[in-house]
Amino acid sequence: MSTAPTFHGSDDHVAQELRARLVSYLEDTGELRTARVRHAMLRVPRHLFVPAGTSLYDAYANHPLPIGDGQTISQPAVVAIMTEALNLGGSERVLEIGTGSGYQAAVLSLLAGEVYSVEVIPPLAERSAALLRKLGYANVHVARGDGVVGWPEHAPFDRVIATAAAERVPQAWFDQLEPNGILVAPVGQPGDQRLLRFRKQGARIDQEDLGWVSFVPILPEGS
Repeated sequence: MSTAPTFHGSDDHVAQELRARLVSYLEDTGELRTARVRHAMLRVPRHLFVPAGTSLYDAYANHPLPIGDGQTISQPAVVAIMTEALNLGGSERVLEIGTGSGYQAAVLSLLAGEVYSVEVIPPLAERSAALLRKLGYANVHVARGDGVVGWPEHAPFDRVIATAAAERVPQAWFDQLEPNGILVAPVGQPGDQRLLRFRKQGARIDQEDLGWVSFVPILPEGS
């Protein structure tokens, strides 16, 4: 598991208190259930991953926020649900499809061994990579590329998580998943998406429906 990042951002007592209130709320609603994910979400300063000028209150409200380029930072409840669905023990290699703001990758970095994150939009890839480096999340590796094809150079992965929705899960994601690995992704068309968890059991893929979600669609390279 990752050691504590070398933190170089501003995280005063007001931000910490708002973050604690958000985490407590997610626990009360049942969307955050495990101590390890709770601890990670308490440690990651979400307000540093949202656009400049966003108030602390908005940064720690339980809703998504626009981050530019038509993309969003996910609702904290969804981050908690998806992270817990990965069932991370601390040593896993995780492939993230869609770096976005870098917030989900930062949370994963505290719960896994290494995080490999692919972002198709160049400005987002550059900003998130720079921010994650600045904040000391040294076990997160960001690349600009087509998330539909995954990151074959570093495969296989113990876990795969997608933060943008595909109409169907690309075969490349399953191919890059280790046996007994877990894949969590929103699947479906806009307005009709389900969060699905897949477990790779030898040649068999087991599927579990975790409920309705709403994500931006995954973009192929060159969009």
